Amino acid sequence: MMKRKVTKAIFPVAGLGTRFLPATKAIPKEILTLVDRPLIQYAIDEARAAGIKEFIFVTSRGKSALEDYFDDAPELEESLRKKGKTELLEALQATNMDSGAIAYVRQNRPLGLGHAVWCARKLVADEPFAVILTDDVIAADTPCLQQMMEAHAETGGNVVAAMEVPMDKTSSYGILDIESENGQMVKVRHMVEKPKAAEAPSNLAVIGRYILTPEVMNNLNQKKEGAGGEIQLTDAIAEELTKGNPVYGFRFRGQRYDCGSKAGFLQATVAFGLARPDLRDEFAGFLGDIMAMQKAAE
Repeated sequence: MMKRKVTKAIFPVAGLGTRFLPATKAIPKEILTLVDRPLIQYAIDEARAAGIKEFIFVTSRGKSALEDYFDDAPELEESLRKKGKTELLEALQATNMDSGAIAYVRQNRPLGLGHAVWCARKLVADEPFAVILTDDVIAADTPCLQQMMEAHAETGGNVVAAMEVPMDKTSSYGILDIESENGQMVKVRHMVEKPKAAEAPSNLAVIGRYILTPEVMNNLNQKKEGAGGEIQLTDAIAEELTKGNPVYGFRFRGQRYDCGSKAGFLQATVAFGLARPDLRDEFAGFLGDIMAMQKAAE
């Protein structure tokens, strides 16, 4: 059977962003910026690079600024055009989405990541689909989802991005029980959602990139509660293993930043700032001065 090309991606963005209050009282967390691009833009750019054509946002009350972000801004564009600010105009136009390419569905109650993905079931229909979590920003020469798409073209089935984490952090992730390994790809025997370190089958954790078969969406239809009393996406993927359907973990090449935490967001800001040629020297000098002052104060 020919493997179907993945052209749809789900972006679960319904969370309240409470860890970033009070900022998120006024703006969605996904609009918070790393240097000069919001988190959602990094996710969209990664999806585009992987060949995604249809973008499905699972939102909630208070996310209108997120929806507005992708609209055309004709007055602003005209102003930049008249002032000859070509680079800024091009950067602005890159945020626009074609009519019909983007869709929004509501998650009315916060029942977990699996439930958020399930909310997009009618738009996905019977096609394979990707899921991207905007909290996970990944710096890579080849975008993470594109790496996964290339691997998925060879294996089919379900593919989840995976990275090793400290054993004392396993309770924050879905953890893979590995059956076999082949380079960057591992075949999964089982998946456990947020196990204690003593019960974790490995330290290979699932992070926010998925390529999934329509059967996973069918599993989510059962609305089974998992860890934390929520409907877990990990459980719906793991159910495929019980049916004999393959699930793979993909060790991507790149650096992942957890921008759902304040420390991770600050780390990403520093890393992305230092990666910018127009900012690197001034920013690095400032950081060096800060470190020198702290050392002198000790």
